[in-house]
Amino acid sequence: MGLRPCFFSSIRSASTLRSEAAASKGTYLYRMNKKLSELLRTGKLSQAKSMFDKMRQRNTVSWNSMISGYVKRREMANARKLFDEMPERDIVSWNLMISGYAALCLGYKFLEQARNLFDQMPSRDVVSWNTIISGYAKNGRMHEATRLFESMPERNVVSWNAIITGFLHNGDMLSATKYFERMPERDSASVSAFVSGLLQNGQLDEAVRVLIEYGEMDDWGKDLVQACNTLIVGYGQMGRLDDARRLFDQIPFNCNRREGRSGEFEKNVVSWNSMIMCYVKAGDIVSARELFDQMVERDTISWNTMINGYVRISDMEEAINLFNMMPKPDKMSWSSMISGFARIGRLELARDYFEMMPQKHLVSWNCIIAGYEKNKDYQGAIKLFIRMRAEGENPDELTLSSVLCVCAGLVDLHLGMQIHQQVTKTVIPDEAIKNSLITMYSRCGAMIESRLIFYEMKSPKVVAWNAMIGGYASHGFATEALELFELMKRRKVQPTYVTFISVLIACAHAGLVDEGWAYFKAMVNEYGIEPGAEHYASLVDNVGRNRQPKEAMDLIKSMPFEPHKAVWSALLGACRVHKNVDLAQVAAEALMRLEPESSAPYKLLYDIYAEAGQWEAAAAVTIMERNNIRRQAAYSWIDSSHC
Repeated sequence: MGLRPCFFSSIRSASTLRSEAAASKGTYLYRMNKKLSELLRTGKLSQAKSMFDKMRQRNTVSWNSMISGYVKRREMANARKLFDEMPERDIVSWNLMISGYAALCLGYKFLEQARNLFDQMPSRDVVSWNTIISGYAKNGRMHEATRLFESMPERNVVSWNAIITGFLHNGDMLSATKYFERMPERDSASVSAFVSGLLQNGQLDEAVRVLIEYGEMDDWGKDLVQACNTLIVGYGQMGRLDDARRLFDQIPFNCNRREGRSGEFEKNVVSWNSMIMCYVKAGDIVSARELFDQMVERDTISWNTMINGYVRISDMEEAINLFNMMPKPDKMSWSSMISGFARIGRLELARDYFEMMPQKHLVSWNCIIAGYEKNKDYQGAIKLFIRMRAEGENPDELTLSSVLCVCAGLVDLHLGMQIHQQVTKTVIPDEAIKNSLITMYSRCGAMIESRLIFYEMKSPKVVAWNAMIGGYASHGFATEALELFELMKRRKVQPTYVTFISVLIACAHAGLVDEGWAYFKAMVNEYGIEPGAEHYASLVDNVGRNRQPKEAMDLIKSMPFEPHKAVWSALLGACRVHKNVDLAQVAAEALMRLEPESSAPYKLLYDIYAEAGQWEAAAAVTIMERNNIRRQAAYSWIDSSHC
């Protein structure tokens, strides 16, 4: 009998210890998962993985958080590795992986992996079904999407929205309307998505009809406002600002918002933001600012839209004023300022704002690197990219596209190939990256590599065609350049201003004067492209070198604007080929007026005189160069002393 109290006491103690251990474990996991989630939320994926690896205990939430981090960064190989290693999965784990593969929208390979996982799931919820349906719809495989939709055990509004959006995305208006009318219940998202899809397919009047019909029928209040906001954006996209403003003004405005009125049909902050955005995109900053100043309440989007409006018109003074007034600038606010200063060539201020950011992120890195690239500070861009990697930020498609443009600017094939390797390892190349790769290889003269990428593209856009034709033309492959141009026309790709520069250069290199004239006339008469200095310079070079400088001079006299230095340089080069001293003097004097600080025209004119045996004239050019260049340098010195 005396042992019983001790026995029960020991049981109670053991039970207490187990409870305390479980509580301690629960507290540890909660604390660690919270830290992990915070790291992932702020984009610190490598730090999160390091912490995850060191955790002495993990639960499904820990694994799912890490998988979610990789999925959001589209690093599906790493996500799949963790998924396969998981000791225990829940439905969230499966749905995360399916959503990651389905969201890539880059062909059947990833979609099939999503489908395989979907088929392997022990149990599915409505999210699983909606995710795989959306994946098929985004990839244009509406037959499979529809079959899955019709076999769903239960559907929600998201399911209907997914299938309708899929039809709209693929331009099947009839099926989209049919399923929309079949919906047992609709929410504001349903109508907004349907209206938005109609707008994207150019069905603006139908969008208005749907909004009026279903809005009045269901008397939604706040939900109707969201659909109206979508329509305001649609009017703006179509350039119908008056219609957008008329609809905006028809939505009642409660300047004294009271508790309990949140369901009323009245303007909300999204209404104001949508209308301001319409004005900003149309370049009407005055009207945008008037609305902005009338707003009773503003959110971060309101401020960022207005700041971005000033950035678009390069009014950085007003952008700074708004930025300084903004209660809590976010990453987009800082990035707009960085882009704005880079856009006007003020790299030092762009860099100042970048360094002042409380927390740098991928968008800001992309803005500053792109800014340096656009301003042709290629070495600075490379240094920033190296620093970005050193600080643990992984590049995305935009980063790598900018860095490839840097490699093209530097004509650095070795560096470009290194970046190409990073592209292969870190992202799935989109059209922009493929265009950048083609441009980089073409600029570097690696036409075999650029051709391989070009012919892998299903439907290359004009940027890719221009890069290929330009690469062939600038590296002496005139025949290939012109053959590709003819293929471009057969494929019904519309040539641009840049296309014809390359075509005319190719004709000049091949000595095809008649063909050059024919392409020049076709550019004007068939394609309606106004010739620029670059076109005339190429044609002058072609005519002058392969016929006579006098004919080239006649062409220059016919130009509708003052000849650019490139035009006179082309004529001067042709004069040297044909030893035409008189026209060489005319061209050189024109260049001296346009570029008084340059010694190039003097040297070329000297060579022309010397080759013609006119030594006195050559000596006079040397004296003239010495006097004029020295005088120009003296003026520059005096000017700089007053800066």
